[in-house]
Amino acid sequence: MAQILLTGATGFVGDALLPALVNDGHSLMCLTRNPAKAAKKFHALSASIRWISSFEELKVMPNAVINLSGEGIADSRWTDKRKRLLRASRIAVTEQLVSRLNALAGEPDVVISGSAIGYYGPHTDEVTEDNPSGWDFAARLCADWEQAINGLDSEATQIYTLRIGVVLGRPGGFLGRLEMPFRLGLGGPLGNGHQMLSWIHRDDLVAMIRWMLSGTPEAGAYNATSPRPVSNEEFTKTFGKILKRPTIFRVPEMPMRLVLGELADLLFKGQPVTPKRALNQGFQFEYPDLKDALTQLFR
Repeated sequence: MAQILLTGATGFVGDALLPALVNDGHSLMCLTRNPAKAAKKFHALSASIRWISSFEELKVMPNAVINLSGEGIADSRWTDKRKRLLRASRIAVTEQLVSRLNALAGEPDVVISGSAIGYYGPHTDEVTEDNPSGWDFAARLCADWEQAINGLDSEATQIYTLRIGVVLGRPGGFLGRLEMPFRLGLGGPLGNGHQMLSWIHRDDLVAMIRWMLSGTPEAGAYNATSPRPVSNEEFTKTFGKILKRPTIFRVPEMPMRLVLGELADLLFKGQPVTPKRALNQGFQFEYPDLKDALTQLFR
């Protein structure tokens, strides 16, 4: 049982992770902009959670740190202002976290810090943790985010970096945005549909984080994706079959680029990312197959 500092507790991943950690018997200190609102949301778990709005409220070194802070990468067009917010919510928050931890006595046993598969940039061939970072905005964002956690002064801490793919869960998230159009029969492939989607069931992501908390796997970067990425067209057809709806409307690329700008790269470019290190270290996925994952979520 550990004292865990968690950022990003009220986000889409945190909605599933926080209850799992409490059920494991851990006590949590969770950073949020609105402690009162967060406490109300998770009122049933209040005995195990302390909500804070600043790292300065952290007075004693926690046993473990899980850093998942960050504004939604695809929530709005990437204007210069939005890009600054995306960087600040990831990099600046992580730098503040590192600064506070370095000021405390001792060091945590485990640090798990978020990143994303955008680290690699667009690819058509298989991508593993051996690939270098890319050069577009998302890749630089992720690379700088990872560099920020490496500023931690530690000798024995196991530091893990999670390069997370598209997380599938309900309610909300990626599927929450797609469900209504698909149920109305308006779903379809994006562009030519060949771009690869590297995804992970939210339960598997939570399981991977809990696995890392044990300190069992080797430290370093891990791809948090299913071992079976799919093309956008395959995802579309599978999702349509699960919902028993047609998927005949192909979404053209150019109009979407006019609306979304650079953000459209997340939709029309991709990378087939596989979790080589997690598999080599013995992690077992409960939902490696897309059809099984969607069936479980929409059963």
